[in-house]
Amino acid sequence: MIEVVFLGVGEAFDEKIFNTSILTRFVNGLSTVTLMLDCGFTAPIGFWREDLPVDELDGIWISHFHGDHFLGLPAMLVRFLEEGRRKTLTILGQKGIEELILKSIDLAYPRFYKKLKFQLVFLEIESNKDVEAFGLKLKSAETKHSQRNLALRIDSLGKSIYYSGDGSPTPDSLTLTKDCDLIIQETFSIENEIFGHGTVLGAIKMANEGKASNLALVHIQRKTRKKVLDSMEQLKDIAGPLNVLLPEPGDRITL
Repeated sequence: MIEVVFLGVGEAFDEKIFNTSILTRFVNGLSTVTLMLDCGFTAPIGFWREDLPVDELDGIWISHFHGDHFLGLPAMLVRFLEEGRRKTLTILGQKGIEELILKSIDLAYPRFYKKLKFQLVFLEIESNKDVEAFGLKLKSAETKHSQRNLALRIDSLGKSIYYSGDGSPTPDSLTLTKDCDLIIQETFSIENEIFGHGTVLGAIKMANEGKASNLALVHIQRKTRKKVLDSMEQLKDIAGPLNVLLPEPGDRITL
């Protein structure tokens, strides 16, 4: 079983909705692997509301180096310190991830890194290379964004999840969406393309062409979100058999 929790679904500057961040839990009998996808400056609040055991989270994937995707990490780590975490935490991302995160910790909470009672491990993942971590099969590809962004495909337990991070699709990222059980796609606008961002209609087309089962629309521009909500019935008609979701923070689905 795979449980997907939408901790946040908002864009960078949404005053009402936490930054887009996804919690994935892969449950195989008595074994559970928990991976967080992106951790922006408001994302930790959504995570803390889940009230999980302090050692449950195994890893955090950072899609790219914009603040609404990684600047929540220092707060996460210091709270883990306060709560007595002992389990190693793995931070996954593109080249440069270790330097970025260590700098952000030192900037936010100087000298706290050395106080951590648990080990931080950094795992670089680059595009078009198969990687296995925590028993999960991971593969990434660049999307088209203003800052280098890697989409991620996770395969486990006979299921697959695609998480775009930010950006419009590229030929490489499109290959990762094929036959996915769930695509989580950044859709900043409905149909008018904005450089470096996806669209709702483009995501529906992508998911249908890739024969995906479910599509979750996230990271929608704050003033556009209501328009998408009002158009959901029409969008579902366009999508056909594809299950289109407009999740709210705290929503969850099981695959």
